[in-house]
Amino acid sequence: MATNKKTETDTPNELSSIDVSKMSEGKRKALEMAEESREKWEHKSFTGGLFMGRFSWDLIHPFPGEEAAKPEIGDKFLKNMETYLREKVDADAIDETGEIPQPVMDGLAKLGAFGIKISSEYGGLGQSQSTYSRAAMLLGSHCGNLPALLSAHQSIGVPQPLKMFGTEAQKKKYLPRCAGGEISAFALTEDEAGSDPAKLSTRAEPTPDGEHFVLNGTKLWCTNGTKAGVIVVMAQTPPKEVRGKLRNPITAFIVETDTPGVTVAHRCRFMGLRSLYNAVIRLEDVHVPRENILLGEGKGLKVALSTLNTGRLTLPAGCVGLAKRCLKITRDWAGKREQWGAPIGRHAAIADKIARMAATTFAMESVVLLSSALVDRGDADIRLESAMCKLFGSEAAWRIVDDTMQIRGGRGYETASSLKARGEEPIAVERCMRDARINTIFEGSSEIMRLFIAREALDPHLKAAGGLLNSRLPLGARLKDGIRAALFYATWYPAKWLPISPAGLSGMDPKLAGHVRWAARNSRRLARRLFVSMALHGSKLEREQVLLGRFVDIGTDLFAIAATCSRAQSLLINGNTGGHVLPVADPFCREARVRLNANFGGIRTNNDRSGYRLARHILKGEMSWMESGIVGHPD
Repeated sequence: MATNKKTETDTPNELSSIDVSKMSEGKRKALEMAEESREKWEHKSFTGGLFMGRFSWDLIHPFPGEEAAKPEIGDKFLKNMETYLREKVDADAIDETGEIPQPVMDGLAKLGAFGIKISSEYGGLGQSQSTYSRAAMLLGSHCGNLPALLSAHQSIGVPQPLKMFGTEAQKKKYLPRCAGGEISAFALTEDEAGSDPAKLSTRAEPTPDGEHFVLNGTKLWCTNGTKAGVIVVMAQTPPKEVRGKLRNPITAFIVETDTPGVTVAHRCRFMGLRSLYNAVIRLEDVHVPRENILLGEGKGLKVALSTLNTGRLTLPAGCVGLAKRCLKITRDWAGKREQWGAPIGRHAAIADKIARMAATTFAMESVVLLSSALVDRGDADIRLESAMCKLFGSEAAWRIVDDTMQIRGGRGYETASSLKARGEEPIAVERCMRDARINTIFEGSSEIMRLFIAREALDPHLKAAGGLLNSRLPLGARLKDGIRAALFYATWYPAKWLPISPAGLSGMDPKLAGHVRWAARNSRRLARRLFVSMALHGSKLEREQVLLGRFVDIGTDLFAIAATCSRAQSLLINGNTGGHVLPVADPFCREARVRLNANFGGIRTNNDRSGYRLARHILKGEMSWMESGIVGHPD
């Protein structure tokens, strides 16, 4: 796989385009740390272009296929995994006992599931991101605990950062162990540090001879932590001066869990994913050799963010598998369950849910397969694609499992073991719902994903006009930036009103081509509205999180429409769908267009400010009278 090349030149801090003069010290430090760790890429991004009114259809159409050196190995692996899961893995027992049996772990290791993307040179299967995503779909369709186990190990645990940033010595030492079934994990979160790395309290101090670092701190919610033999730990190293300012850099360390001072303080238990091996890990005077640093001292946050860019794709892939399982459960039940003289699937209210479920599942799979193929192709920046996949897939999967429970009714709410005990088929919708809820929180909550995408979407505008809005800059510098911005937008903004259709639509199905033209037109509409909002709000736009969320949701739906149409056209030509791809692709695009128009309307007409004021009153305790009448309330 080709590797995205990072720009090596020391580019100016992007923070110069953001006014931090009215920010608190903590927020400013957090923003500075995040900005300094942002990647600069040479490759194009389809979704990044959407926010500037560039609908680069040629980047995603024809729909890219999997680029694997040995596809026959990948197909055989997936077939063997499906058989193994069906015949050997009791997902309900895993949920009830809270343990994944060791024979199941051993069987997965024998299949190669712990080293799908690890090169064969280091004992892995050497497969593509596309094969890995398809494996996650299989796992997600059967048991929510297994994709969590393998994703925490392989997507964000030791293998992925080693693959991207490890030295040859590090790879030779650790990758064969990981490929062979030794479990790994990733340790970033702390009690006070979740999405805000500036609050990281784990410290790593060099020994007097400089050969080791001594780590002290406690890590929270370390998935696989109770089973891991090796973990990546993020810790603050001694302050350094960066561009004239003192910084507390974060460094990534490879830590073996049998090192003295590493202890599992607690195994965390959750509503769902009851076999998740999630731990509180305590580090007390843990000596780690300098050669176990990943990428370099002070570059840990870049390791974490870069790893997540690709690693996030596994979670929505698992969500696709869950959605497909729900679709099958719903189809079977709604086709045979009769009420009021007809199968419930023929009643309009249920039929609407089923249609929406199928259409959304197709779109979920399309964005995951497209993004995975772009990773394999190696010529695209997929930061936004992976974030949108995670946001779209996790939220859509939750709606789908909720609708599945509604359609199954009481049998959906009843546990599989209870159903079995009274002689009914043990269909575990209740387990699926418990397991699915974490997906909008894992690996960046939906709120954080929207902020991340919004920051990347604003980046071209900040580069063009950020200096004009920054009150910290001298008046002369702001005027100079203002002139430069005026010249840019004088040509850019009128161009976004031109009725330009994407190239490459000839020979495409008319319905799909119509949706693509609509998406391209509304990409320019999105860019115009985003520019107007920047002009209206100025440097305060970053505080308008609900407003920015609407822009992000518009961009995400445009991406989903584009991916759906590209894949549908490919299946019409090459697929084996019996000509039934349009009945699923067209309804999704129509529904997405309705959502898009609603979000565009909400940009100008909304209840954001009054809602925010109400929240402030609540947080101050001024509305506590509403809580009277409950147990424990001091009336």
